[in-house]
Amino acid sequence: MTRPTPLSGFPEWLPGQRIIEQTVLDRIRGTFELHGFAPIETRAVEPMDQLLRKGETSKEVYVLRRLQAEGADSSDSGLGLHFDLTVPFARYVLENSGKLAFPFRRYQIQKCWRGERPQEGRYREFYQADIDIIDRETLPNHYEAELPVVVADALASLPVRFTMHVNNRKLSEGFYRGLGLSDPMAALRVIDKLDKVGPDKVAVMLAEQAGASEAQAAACLKLADISTPDSSFVDAVRALGVTDPLLDEGLEELAAVLDTAAEHAPGLLVADMRIARGLDYYTGTVYETFIEGREKFGSVCSGGRYDTLAQSGNDTFPGVGLSIGVSRILGVLFGSGALTVSRPTPTCVLVALPAEEDRPACNRIAAALRGRGIAVEVAPAAAKFGKQIKFAEKRGIPFVWFPGDEQQVKDIRSGEQAVADPATWTPPVADLRPTVA
Repeated sequence: MTRPTPLSGFPEWLPGQRIIEQTVLDRIRGTFELHGFAPIETRAVEPMDQLLRKGETSKEVYVLRRLQAEGADSSDSGLGLHFDLTVPFARYVLENSGKLAFPFRRYQIQKCWRGERPQEGRYREFYQADIDIIDRETLPNHYEAELPVVVADALASLPVRFTMHVNNRKLSEGFYRGLGLSDPMAALRVIDKLDKVGPDKVAVMLAEQAGASEAQAAACLKLADISTPDSSFVDAVRALGVTDPLLDEGLEELAAVLDTAAEHAPGLLVADMRIARGLDYYTGTVYETFIEGREKFGSVCSGGRYDTLAQSGNDTFPGVGLSIGVSRILGVLFGSGALTVSRPTPTCVLVALPAEEDRPACNRIAAALRGRGIAVEVAPAAAKFGKQIKFAEKRGIPFVWFPGDEQQVKDIRSGEQAVADPATWTPPVADLRPTVA
């Protein structure tokens, strides 16, 4: 077999990095459950008509196709891998609405697939961790302030600071209506590209795609320049002289989100009028989160309010959700060396093997320790104890157990060695599992 060529955009972490990833996922999961969110998992594939019905995603979806179709069988045609967890969740709610208690608080931690250009912190296969609150017919706005606080708790242990930029689609759409733009949704999609292409190109795109005049495009860019850490953005928007009932509604809702979140997570939220979110299904508050000092990597936690995504006949289930890009965050932190693990293996103790015929006795020692929750492995082969200690050092295993009539355990970092009984000996708590810092 020739040496394989790596596939870009599909991260495969080393063991120590995978331990860090699992630890971060466990912390996120635990925080979500502390806030009362219940777990679900949805299938990896969805019908293409569902994946493509909202927003500009057609170029990003991986289509499912069997390599060898049997005759004219095309039962898998029209299926694609999900690119996020929101669209599958909406479908899940519609299919299970008779079995769910509303408002339904759900979390979901799964892999997603998106065919975009790979770069640092941006992958084609990645973990997302989502929380959503969805209800039947109506959903109170206070949930839009609650979710950022939950995410702040979930990410609090990471060695970076996050700032969540928020806007309200009603605010932006109402402003564009008040300007007289004929296609406010096109204007939203164009403004969402502001950080990527710059204001000059956005002005041209507003004219071409949203029918904006030079004065209207200038007003859109003035709105996008407004950013405040509190509800003072309301006066700044009013000063632009545009009026519309939907604009008033958006201003009121966004101010409530800023004021409420400030009580529980001061400094987390920033009102930012350039945040639009490119997906069409958002209808209220929208969020994009950045790592302070590493904004160039883009948003690492995004989402928003959606009122009609989960809709069938007369049944409507409005919701609000946030999605943490776990793989993106970890990719950035791994790249900068900001996260480390105490050892790249879960093994706490290596049971030394004096001779091959001693393996059954060593296995019994290992079983006794494992029965008390201590991760153990037996040396792969009999060798001089010095060689076995070096094996443990190379693996990052902190303790070596020596069998015999008087069993002993050695901390190979300090050199301390003592008589020990596998039925009672316990390592320090800090050594029981790998620790992430």
